[in-house]
Amino acid sequence: MTILDTMTDLTDAAIELDRRHVAHNYSPLPVVAVSAEGAWITDVEGRRYLDCLAAYSAVNFGHRNPEVTATAHAQLDTVTLVSRAFHSDRLAPFCAALAALCGKDMVLPMNSGAEAVESGIKVARKWGVDVKGLDDGNSSNIVVARNNFHGRTTTIISFSDDDAARRGFGPYTPGFRSVPFGDADAMAAAIDDHTVAVLIEPIQGEAGIIVPPDDYLPRVRALCTERNVLMIADEIQSGLARTGRTFACDHWGVVPDIYLLGKALGGGVVPLSAVVADRDILGVLHPGEHGSTFGGNPLAAAIGTTVVGMLARGEFQTRSTELGAHLHTRLRGLIGRGVVAVRGKGLWAGVDIDPSIGSGKQISLKLADLGVLVKDTHGSTLRFAPPLVITAAEIDWAVDQLADVLAESGSH
Repeated sequence: MTILDTMTDLTDAAIELDRRHVAHNYSPLPVVAVSAEGAWITDVEGRRYLDCLAAYSAVNFGHRNPEVTATAHAQLDTVTLVSRAFHSDRLAPFCAALAALCGKDMVLPMNSGAEAVESGIKVARKWGVDVKGLDDGNSSNIVVARNNFHGRTTTIISFSDDDAARRGFGPYTPGFRSVPFGDADAMAAAIDDHTVAVLIEPIQGEAGIIVPPDDYLPRVRALCTERNVLMIADEIQSGLARTGRTFACDHWGVVPDIYLLGKALGGGVVPLSAVVADRDILGVLHPGEHGSTFGGNPLAAAIGTTVVGMLARGEFQTRSTELGAHLHTRLRGLIGRGVVAVRGKGLWAGVDIDPSIGSGKQISLKLADLGVLVKDTHGSTLRFAPPLVITAAEIDWAVDQLADVLAESGSH
């Protein structure tokens, strides 16, 4: 038995154990991570991969970011969880810092991104009754965009277009209206007297990094103000420096009523999400009406405070802007050479592969063989979202590997 055979057996054994005992709700690439640092992941066989996915933006600041891990280690030696039955010395400073970063008054801390979305929906509905004055909350509606991705809870999939996420999980939660993303006229037509909120991703992630027309978000903001409707921006993937600004909404000078945040907020270490809004919105919640045992726990709050401090310095926004321009220039150079289109902002790109040379999944697998990790979506699109600590040289190397894969695939 060769060393290579032994190494392969390690991967095979790990994947087989996964197949037998882990629910099959994902279809991962055949890479078994054992360690990571910065923009690189090492597998059980010692092979290194450039991570160009960053856990769907959860690892914006790099794997095991030194500032984040130092905070985590220190907090582990004090207190990690008390539930919200008591105060902790870490929660209020985190919420104050995050509120300041967002230019808002209050923070509702949660854990996963889907929890933030669910919480935002609940807040909007309660606001509709308590503040907007709707007689019956059961008649309220929220307008969403088609091809959205906000999570996979029962309520969220009820307004999803993704058949794989939705089929077989009914009955579905009512109260949502779906209109085409980027169409402000359709949005205006869907809003009525019973609408409490508009919920959108400023840039649609799972749909393939879809950037709206420049007048779209400003028009949605104006509509919400005019019709007394809350504008909720799901910045769980697009926010926290991913697109070159603190929030993707900043590209268009738009401030939503509610920010939904997650993923990178936990520094790639713990689940941490948040609903951020002014007091006249989040103030509709009273004791006992909403909660989470782990929401705002001291460990997550300490890490979140460090993350907010890193964002306040602006260095990651600058890196994303400058390196993102380089990434998009290199990727656009592949148009006509196996790439049909490139979209995105900052270090976030959707790359449409010519279907005649292979599917997104096939290209992802070939890239993994060469040491580059990306993930496909919607059949023929690859998503590039590397940690913001990536270098220009690493971007060049990754795009060179993609060029080689496309050239080889196109020649067959």
